[in-house]
Formats: sequence, structure tokens, C-alpha cells
Amino acid sequence: MSRVVWRLAEMRGSLDAPVHGDLDSPARDDQPGMQRSAAALGGQHDPSRLRIVSLVPSLTELLFELGLGPHVVGRTGFCVHPREAVRAVQKVGGTKSVDIDAVLALSPTHLVVNVDENERPTVDRLARHIPHVVVTHPLRLHDNHALYTGMGELFNRPCEAAALSARLHEAQRLLACQRTTLDVVYLIWKDPWMTVSQETYIADMLAQAGLRVMAPESSRRYPDIDWSTWTPWQARRGARGTAAPQVLLSSEPYRFVARHLAEFARDQAIDPARCHLVDGEMLSWYGPRAIEGVHYLAQLRAQIDEVAS
Repeated sequence: MSRVVWRLAEMRGSLDAPVHGDLDSPARDDQPGMQRSAAALGGQHDPSRLRIVSLVPSLTELLFELGLGPHVVGRTGFCVHPREAVRAVQKVGGTKSVDIDAVLALSPTHLVVNVDENERPTVDRLARHIPHVVVTHPLRLHDNHALYTGMGELFNRPCEAAALSARLHEAQRLLACQRTTLDVVYLIWKDPWMTVSQETYIADMLAQAGLRVMAPESSRRYPDIDWSTWTPWQARRGARGTAAPQVLLSSEPYRFVARHLAEFARDQAIDPARCHLVDGEMLSWYGPRAIEGVHYLAQLRAQIDEVAS
């Protein structure tokens, strides 16, 4: 049986969004494990004996950023960064279609998973054979600091982790100024159309730049959209002092491109200038990409301000 060496939250069943991206629970201040020390994490693990399989794309990138690339022996097909380095790492399926036999054949010492990226039954099966399971669940941009620190302490990379945290703090200053709040609709899927609620990592990222996500009323964090009953821009047309929301079409999990933007604007009878193609990795990946994401977000807000003015 394995020992869970870092648990940011309890593993649940499958998630309610289609594939990779931000797939998390409502943020809470009482998440266990966010401030744990190396001792609480089970002590620092000897790097010379590490064999890590990562089932989380953004955390695979984090492991390489911490200098642990030589110890990463398995990854999912969605683990594409750092692009050149990961090509040498064996694929073990997808985030939700893990080849269990392939993972076990690598004899990993550590399995890195995420509460919403991976399915609990799969993790439970692997945990019977892998000595250590690292369970993660960042919920907000700020949680990346604890993520860096925890992983750095666990794998004896405190200096590298501190450097990442310092870079994120520096980047966050770009978004420190007060802004007028603007509403946005963030689209992640079509057929059916899907969006994100305010209880997601993506929403928290956007909120850092004063962008407030709108979504239909739903108990799901990734609700379906029925455009015949929910048309936020229609309802706001003519409303004094209330701007219609901007529309953000993400590059993942559904890969929206210019053709989709034009079709959407036409079908919804809205100005195409109010629709924006956005890089989903920059807005939904935690780990080191969150640092780039903050810079990207500052540029996106400036682009939206230009259209909204």
C-alpha cells in the first residue's frame, strides 16, 4: 500500500468537465496540507532514488522546472511541456485513460496526481503498488506558492521552489492596481456549449485582472449553456450603465479557432470585436505556467479594455 505524502484535498470521483484544464472545487480556506512542512509531508525524499510518474500536465512541467526532469519516468499524452524534454519520457495514456500496466512497469517511487485531473478509482488501483502518492489540488492563483513550497520541500528542491514563488510574487504586482470589474463569458466546449462558474481556478485567475465570469445558474462548476434560455448580452442590451460581457473562447479543452469565433458572433448576433480567442494553458494551468499566465492575463485585460472603451 502507498503512503499519501501530500494531500491538498480528498480524492473524489470523476470531474464534470471534459478533459485537461482547470477542473477544481470551490475554494476554501481550510484545505488541509496547504502549509505543511517537509516533516509533515513525510520528510524529504532522496532524489537519487526517485522514479516519478506524473499524471498531471501542469505538474509535469513543474517537476522539470524544479530540476527533477531526470527522475520523471512516465507522463500522460497531455503532458507536453517542456516540449523538447518530455519527448524522452514514456507516455502512460491520458489523464483519465491511464494505462495502469504501463505505469506499474516503470516501477515508480512516486505518483503525482490531482483531485480533478485524475479519477479516484485509477489512483486507488495504482496506490496499492506505488510507495508514495502526491495528491494536489490548487484552487486559486495564490495556492501556487504553497504548491511550489510543498513540492520543493518534498523533493529537496527548496531553492528552486523559492525562486518560482518569488517570480510569481513579482508577476502578481502587474495585476495589483485597482480596475473596473468587467463581465466575461468563458467558453471551454461546444456541442454542448460549456462554460466555467466562479468556483474554479480559471475564474480566480480572471478575477485577478478584474474579469468576472458569468455562467448560468447550476450546481456544476462547468455548466452547460442553453443559448435559448441564457443570453447575457441580450438581457443587458439597453441596460443603462451595464456593459454586455466580453466572450472568451479558450484553446482548451476545446480548441476554439477564428472560424468558431466568427460563427459564434454571427449566431449570437454580437460584435465579433467583443469575442476573443484566449490561450487556455495560460489561464488554467498552475505550476510555473501560472507565472507566464499572469503576464498573459495583464495583456488580455489591456486588449479587452481597448474594445470595451
